[in-house]
Amino acid sequence: MSAGSKPTGTVHPGSLALLAREGIATDGYHSKSWDALTVTPDVVITVCSNAAGEVCPAYLGPVMRTHWGVEDPAHVTGTGAEIDAAFVKAYGILRTRIEAFFALTDEQRQVNLQAELDRIGEIA
Repeated sequence: MSAGSKPTGTVHPGSLALLAREGIATDGYHSKSWDALTVTPDVVITVCSNAAGEVCPAYLGPVMRTHWGVEDPAHVTGTGAEIDAAFVKAYGILRTRIEAFFALTDEQRQVNLQAELDRIGEIA
């Protein structure tokens, strides 16, 4: 699931174009608030560079939190190539981190998932 504290109401065209080039379907993707989530997550990962300081929702029950800060390419200005490069960079960082998360062994997840999530957030 993906949601934000202040959604814009639209998915950035640069995001959609990059995902299409990567062969990732985007049908049904939309900008949404965390208030729209239908379930309480087990883990909350903030990703935008300014999200670490934002107020997080008060989820009921235990919720693990970590921050994987990445510069938000939606705020980049410049030529089309410069903006596209910012989306490619953010995508690459997040993909690497997500792959590292899925590569965790059962032992790594069971011993200290919080430490592993925080470590993954440092991967460039």
